Amino acid sequence: MKALKTIGLVAHDNQKRDLVDWVDANSLTLSRHRLVCTGTTGKLVSQMFKQKHPDIDVEIILLKSGPLGGDQQLGAMISNGKVDFIVFLTDPMTMQPHDVDVKALIRMGIIYNVVMACNLTTADFVIASPLFTTDYEQKIQDYSKYITREY
Repeated sequence: MKALKTIGLVAHDNQKRDLVDWVDANSLTLSRHRLVCTGTTGKLVSQMFKQKHPDIDVEIILLKSGPLGGDQQLGAMISNGKVDFIVFLTDPMTMQPHDVDVKALIRMGIIYNVVMACNLTTADFVIASPLFTTDYEQKIQDYSKYITREY
């Protein structure tokens, strides 16, 4: 993991405002990294940067909306080593019609040992860590025995 991080930003509808406010509060730090956002969350983050921080040039990659495949796109990026940190604010009080995609995205983060914050407190701790701005050698589980197992 390089000092320049690729950060995935995902939020369910009732959590989008909180995530955009968090990005705004951390905009100077986050602008030094690459942001990858699903659908509406990405549009809101982009709008916030344009309106509140027009002088900040930030790379924002927009994926599809989560239920339309954005969660899976982000999961594919994780499995290909293209994401270092995810802030994924789920709504614990509302059933999600694409719950299987949500679980798959979290599973990919776990399998590939990606830093994952599912609440703002964890996101604050991660972004404040000295490891956030340095190269870091993350340990990736060796699944070769699983892949080559005999049936």
